[in-house]
Amino acid sequence: MLNAEAGKTVNNQTFSSDDINLAERKAFAPDNRFVTLQDVAYNALHHENQEQIMGIGSYMSPVSPPPFAAQFAEVTVDMETGQVTVDKLVMAVDAGVIVNPATASGQVEGGMTQALGYAVCEEMRYDEGGVARERNFREYHIFQANEMPELETIFVETFEPSHPFGVKAVAEIPMDGVAPAVGNAVLDACDVHIDDNPILPEKVWRALRTNRS
Repeated sequence: MLNAEAGKTVNNQTFSSDDINLAERKAFAPDNRFVTLQDVAYNALHHENQEQIMGIGSYMSPVSPPPFAAQFAEVTVDMETGQVTVDKLVMAVDAGVIVNPATASGQVEGGMTQALGYAVCEEMRYDEGGVARERNFREYHIFQANEMPELETIFVETFEPSHPFGVKAVAEIPMDGVAPAVGNAVLDACDVHIDDNPILPEKVWRALRTNRS
């Protein structure tokens, strides 16, 4: 191993840390001998009293280019009870270059799942004393895995020059379009416009009766 300690003599040559040049994932001595950074790390971890080499870095962009998305929903409406069943959700998203498709699509599907509850079943109600009526997952319904509709993610990749690797965020945008998409699908299915989330069966049932009268 090359030793970059100040004043360290190796083969009758004295090197300091300033003499070591880091390039191509290697540490070069002035005489062009080198060791790889991988070897340096392994040596520090396993051979030098467990003294690990650690590094910390961060990046903050001066700009925050937004992602863009379009969301679609396919629903079935029970005309007698007003029950809305979401059969399929599709999201086409421009989040720049997708580095890890599995992780990115999981983020999109997770966001759509959370937003679906907001769209059709999750509601906080309070009694006259201001006490929440929904205080457990029996009254406050969250979708279980076997209740979920089919989910489809379509990535429309672009290159974002202001960010590393051309990426953009894909954090919260899956939350934005599910409720409007479901509402528009209900409108298309039964000519009932519900703009008060969540779209509960009672709301649809009353609107259907109003349309018929």
